[in-house]
Amino acid sequence: MLSYQHIYHAGCPADVHKHAILSSLIVKMTEKEKPLSYMETHAGRGVYDLQSAEAVKTGEANDGIFSFMKRTNLSHPYFKLIGDIAMEYGDGIYPGSPMVAKSLLRDNDAMHLMELHPQEHYALKGNFLRDKNVHIHKRDGYEGVLGISPPMPRRGLVLIDPSFEIKTEYNKSADFIIKLHKKWAEAVIMLWYPILDADNHKSMVDILQNAELPKYHKSEVRVKSKGMKGSGVIMINTPYGLDEDIKHIEKWFA
Repeated sequence: MLSYQHIYHAGCPADVHKHAILSSLIVKMTEKEKPLSYMETHAGRGVYDLQSAEAVKTGEANDGIFSFMKRTNLSHPYFKLIGDIAMEYGDGIYPGSPMVAKSLLRDNDAMHLMELHPQEHYALKGNFLRDKNVHIHKRDGYEGVLGISPPMPRRGLVLIDPSFEIKTEYNKSADFIIKLHKKWAEAVIMLWYPILDADNHKSMVDILQNAELPKYHKSEVRVKSKGMKGSGVIMINTPYGLDEDIKHIEKWFA
């Protein structure tokens, strides 16, 4: 949806769930020396100011990243990353998934970020202007990722993170994953989705569970958030050993 801007929801509890898993996933994948390609279908602007009028208006970060950062018993690469970014750029600067990925990837890894919203695309380009290995695409994310897959390096990870403002987005995401897997079989695929009162996600989950995709993993947690009762992540080709990291993250929301 071209009306959606994530700044109103940046740092919410669902973001913590999503970005913590993404951090664990990238850390796990970069344990091997071989370079990889990282792609996003809906990149947003990549970096958010939680002190902006838009973020303050909803206050969703209060129950999200602000609340979690106060819990001194939490230890995870994601929270270290948040702290490092605050020290470098200032309090309230929150990394979207592109900056999370950029902070954890290496110089020989490639990034391809898709964003169709004019304002978000403009901001995304500005935020990653000096990064030579980051490629910004103003195109439909599903079409764009399929269009350049399989990339070089062929080893890679795709994050699918649409707004889900339209009900058809759920099954569209499921169909996309099946198509992408057929074209780029070795890709690790990560899909984030909201869990709402209407349970619109259930048909999408059923499609993917029945598709016999390799190393399928699902993580769902309850969240305290406006209009959302839970956060979900589905992964394909889940790296070995990541299950334990995800269980650790899920306990934060118990």
